[in-house]
Amino acid sequence: MSNFIVSARKYRPQSFDDVIGQDHIARTLKNALQSGQLAHAFLFTGPRGVGKTTCARILAKVINCENPENKVTACNTCSSCTSFNDNASFNIFELDAASNNSVDDIRALTEQVRYAPQAGKYKVYIIDEVHMLSSAAFNAFLKTLEEPPAHAIFILATTEKHKIIPTILSRCQVFDFKRIQAADVVVQLEKICQKEKIQAEKEALHMIATKADGAMRDALTIFDKIHSSSANGIITYKDVIANLNILDYDYFFRITDACLREDITEILLTLDEIIKLGFDPEIFVIGMAEHFRDLLIAKVPATLHILELSEELKIRYNNQALLAPTSFLLSGLNILNQCDIDLARAKNKRLQVELALTKLAYINKAIEVSIFDNSAAHEKKKLTV
Repeated sequence: MSNFIVSARKYRPQSFDDVIGQDHIARTLKNALQSGQLAHAFLFTGPRGVGKTTCARILAKVINCENPENKVTACNTCSSCTSFNDNASFNIFELDAASNNSVDDIRALTEQVRYAPQAGKYKVYIIDEVHMLSSAAFNAFLKTLEEPPAHAIFILATTEKHKIIPTILSRCQVFDFKRIQAADVVVQLEKICQKEKIQAEKEALHMIATKADGAMRDALTIFDKIHSSSANGIITYKDVIANLNILDYDYFFRITDACLREDITEILLTLDEIIKLGFDPEIFVIGMAEHFRDLLIAKVPATLHILELSEELKIRYNNQALLAPTSFLLSGLNILNQCDIDLARAKNKRLQVELALTKLAYINKAIEVSIFDNSAAHEKKKLTV
């Protein structure tokens, strides 16, 4: 049987310095450890896959380490660290609130908290998905969370902070984790490629990072999937869009160019090609609207950095944005947005998309006619007066 370990586990950060995209969290926790001003209860909240449980595990490990480096990095050699690494620690407990959410479960926990650790200074309780606790369980937990024994530290983690009752929030130091930027995800994927001796196109890694939507764990899961299916172990952009069923951005560039040329034949042929590839009209319309939005942003160099794209693709967007008038892009966004709304109740979805694209193709003429008509009306009004 293979000894393969998924990248999300293999490259899980082991110290605060390894944590990606959460510098504000790592810095605050390291300062607290160095000054010895450690709270008795923490709440880590944020989107999935951004490092909440990882930071909780690192913090728990450092707290019980017998010889921490600079008070912030576990030594990995003492009995506490080795037992933690072997998942055999008697001082660090990880609970899943989704399956331990009743009052009886919390009562058993509070009873266990009373006893001092057999070895080491602290008992650390990491409670994941804490928002899954019932209201009665939260209330049963309040007193222990407010005044725990000196040897007990609680680290709560959740993706849904709004479901935590205010009385729990007021008893914890709250740390808000943020989405990891695509650029940071790409840098980490490049490091993994280097260590694993994997060849990967930069554009492919950017697409993986974009699809992960700020979650490092999701990015690593996608990365493993693409690598296992890629030919000769080389990850290409085409492999990524094929495996993730993503519509190639090149189609959006082609249709936009055709709209600017008023080439309705090219537009309809490209749409037919997209549909024959198996993409639903809804996916195309949403993608086209996002493309127009990105073009609007790319028109101004000052806002170009907002786009989470590779440098080569940013240049391509900027070049097309210079050709597309702002009025064309704004009107196009309105047409595509209305098309997206109409598709929900349309019986012939393809026809709806074709009508929207035809409007886009001739939108410049419509604007010119509108301006001309307004000018004519204004002149007529002047003559009448």
